[in-house]
Amino acid sequence: MNYNWSWSVFLEMSPDGVHTFLETILIGVGWTLALALTAWVFSLLLGSWLGVMRTVQSRLMNAIGATYVELFRNIPLLVQMFLWYFVLPELLPHAWGLAMKQMPQPWGQFVPAVLCLGFYGSARVAEQLRAGIQSLPRGQFQAGTALGLTEAQIYRHIILPEAYRIVLPPLTSEFMGTIKYSSVALTIGLLELTGQARSMAEFSFHIFEAFSAATVIYLILNGIVVLGMRTLERRVAVPGLIGASAKSPAGLGR
Repeated sequence: MNYNWSWSVFLEMSPDGVHTFLETILIGVGWTLALALTAWVFSLLLGSWLGVMRTVQSRLMNAIGATYVELFRNIPLLVQMFLWYFVLPELLPHAWGLAMKQMPQPWGQFVPAVLCLGFYGSARVAEQLRAGIQSLPRGQFQAGTALGLTEAQIYRHIILPEAYRIVLPPLTSEFMGTIKYSSVALTIGLLELTGQARSMAEFSFHIFEAFSAATVIYLILNGIVVLGMRTLERRVAVPGLIGASAKSPAGLGR
């Protein structure tokens, strides 16, 4: 294959006549980070609530949590993205749906993408946290009850602080996944990192340079996440707690 590599293409002017291709790629990185961070916070908050619902004594709460998880976990992400962008405005009251459709770009694409990634991720976080909670000794809950704490206080002060420490590794993977899943937003017109790389490839015909840059940036972003979460894991580790050791025996599990 006769392909002329030219990394200097990043310094050429993009079709908007304002930014170079390098600047448009960096703008895409900004939208990727904004989308991933916003969706991750949403997922963590809602997923934590759902994870607790799946472990409390109320059968109704268990059923609601399980239904939510199975619904959002078993529908493909791309289908959910289209549902949030194309179908939701039609289901809302007319004024609300019209307001969503008339949001200026890129907010008209950003908000549905956040909702999609947030609800999709919350189902996965809920299952991870549920597993973390159920891995704790039952005696801790019983001890909290003996001290006169309510169920909510036991979860807040005893169960959740330990469960979060246990599930830090899968939460790290989920955050990394959210960064990668954000690329699906290009299907509804949000020019995040993958979208900008695709746009650059179409206008400059330098496909390999554009997607090579996107690949390297994704690797860097997720590498930073891994290093940051490993540091956090060591700082909050509790000796003797499952998954709290900074180093696994014989180097396994890493």
